[in-house]
Amino acid sequence: MEAVAKLNDFPTSPRKVRLVADLIRGKKVSQALGILTYQPQAAAPVIKKVLLSAIANWQNKNEDLKIEDADLYVKTIMIDGGRMLKRLRPAPQGRAYRVRKRSHHVTIVVDNVSTPVSA
Repeated sequence: MEAVAKLNDFPTSPRKVRLVADLIRGKKVSQALGILTYQPQAAAPVIKKVLLSAIANWQNKNEDLKIEDADLYVKTIMIDGGRMLKRLRPAPQGRAYRVRKRSHHVTIVVDNVSTPVSA
């Protein structure tokens, strides 16, 4: 039984967040939390919070199972581009440069290793 957690429109460039997301893709949850705790990037605490939310969602779906007994892993983590705020910055000789303030969406899917795959 898999559980999903999402975060929408967080104001950081998706490219910066994907670097952190690639570190935990496919890892066990305990190992992923350890990696995110000690990463210096600003996106690490954000992804850690979404991962903890996915774990809590899994626990709500499977109240009869314990997290310690379940062998949870990060099945999928997707970083998609979100809204872009477009601003103008003054430039020399009356021109203007466009500034694009990017945002991203995070989607994390957590699953149990022993879950049978249905075809």
